[in-house]
Amino acid sequence: MSMQTRVDDYLAMRRSLGFKLHGEGRMLADFAARLDDAGQASITISAALAWATESQQAAPAHWRRRLSVVRGFARYLAALDPACQIPPADLLPARSHRPPPYIYSDQEIAALIHAAGTIAAPMPSAAMQALISLIAATGLRVGEALALDRSDAGLDAAMLTVTGKNDQTRLVPLHPTTVAMLAQYAARRDRLCPRPASPALFLTGTGQRARQRGVQEIFARLVVLAGIATPPGRRRPRVHDLRHTFAAATLTSWYRDGADVQAKLPVLSAYLGHSCPEATYWYFQATPELLALAAGRLPPPAEYHGAGGRPS
Repeated sequence: MSMQTRVDDYLAMRRSLGFKLHGEGRMLADFAARLDDAGQASITISAALAWATESQQAAPAHWRRRLSVVRGFARYLAALDPACQIPPADLLPARSHRPPPYIYSDQEIAALIHAAGTIAAPMPSAAMQALISLIAATGLRVGEALALDRSDAGLDAAMLTVTGKNDQTRLVPLHPTTVAMLAQYAARRDRLCPRPASPALFLTGTGQRARQRGVQEIFARLVVLAGIATPPGRRRPRVHDLRHTFAAATLTSWYRDGADVQAKLPVLSAYLGHSCPEATYWYFQATPELLALAAGRLPPPAEYHGAGGRPS
């Protein structure tokens, strides 16, 4: 049996349990092809390590992720093949680093929407203006927004039916201004493409569903047109950072208003489609202002005295 067949069986089993494994599937297919081309019938630690680290320009965290994908497959294969070697968990230690998001100002968001309006092709122009506005107003993931069908946009009820990670569905209420924006976009879309090939809310010029790669490429150009500079030593601002901006702005407004943020945080977590409030804590690191407001809620430091250093 080829290694690719074993990979296919493994992915089918994992996906039957609800895992998507898009990126992992591509990685394992490449790894399997490498072993099959070499005539290697089983996994060895040396082969896994060589494949994981073949790109010398990649960061150690990338090597670790590639090796972890092989490790999961190797654990499965070892139950069927006693000769299979499982790479140790500490073989490629690397410190995890999560780049900070870019937080857009209101003026920058307005500039992005204006820049999208200058796109020569009418449908991409309309779709990008509406997409940027929707994500900025709701904090949707870009994939969630692009997966929306027309039937998911209940404009009369001011509600979106959003399918998020692991196919979990949630209802996202809309502000009246967002409803008006989507209604205006829908009318323009239907004039430009009265017989679309897709039921998608956001369409391309050919009437197909807009895709993430195309959106990201257009957005990168809009960032330049909007005059938004990449901070030194940071990655380029992304469309996904609009989601971070929404979350950070929501938390900041709660702190300014003196709200009980800890009590309200589960609401934001559910609105964003997070599995638990802990996943939302990342946004507390988003802006210096937010950190300062949060720090202002902390009690004053206790006074210390004595050799034991105990609080008075």
